[in-house]
Amino acid sequence: MNKLVSDINDLKRTVIKKTVDTRLKEFEELGKKNNDDWFSELCFCILTANSKARTALAIQKELGPKGFCNLNREDISKCIQRNKHRFHNNKSRFIIEARQFKNIKTILSQFKDEFMMREWLVKNVKGLGYKEASHFLRNVGFKNVSILDRHILNLLYENNYITKVPKPLTKKNYFEIEKIFQKLAKEMNMSCAELDLYMWYMKAGEVLK
Repeated sequence: MNKLVSDINDLKRTVIKKTVDTRLKEFEELGKKNNDDWFSELCFCILTANSKARTALAIQKELGPKGFCNLNREDISKCIQRNKHRFHNNKSRFIIEARQFKNIKTILSQFKDEFMMREWLVKNVKGLGYKEASHFLRNVGFKNVSILDRHILNLLYENNYITKVPKPLTKKNYFEIEKIFQKLAKEMNMSCAELDLYMWYMKAGEVLK
């Protein structure tokens, strides 16, 4: 058993397991909510790109579904700035442009699985790459896509699952590393969503979303 697997198994015997299980349950509950709540989560994931998740979370808490759905771009931009978030001009523009997909839950329901949903999101929603689209889908209850952020990539590299952290992370690289991540999750009898939360905790010291 390698160190990464051993460390995760050790974490599963601590209070962190309860936190992870609670978070996964919250994702499932969000998945049952309406288009506005899904759109709020979509905006949260737009905000996480190249920025800290905690800062994006603060903005989401301040604006909520009503703010993301209805405020003008200037007010959204001011909120982003107020929370000391980066790229307030681009992020506010991406959020306004994404409003054409406010019925995002309804739109995605036409696809048979989360991988097809992810392709649609990356193609159609400005500000979302494969990482952010995977993050969104995980947060609304889908468990099989992989969120390959810097924490996950660095852990995979440090434990010799990958030979380097690719920069930039291309679509080809993303899919290749995702297969490795999915294999690891299967070997540990976990979903990708569960494994991600444990690995993210190992690097960040907390379990967010």
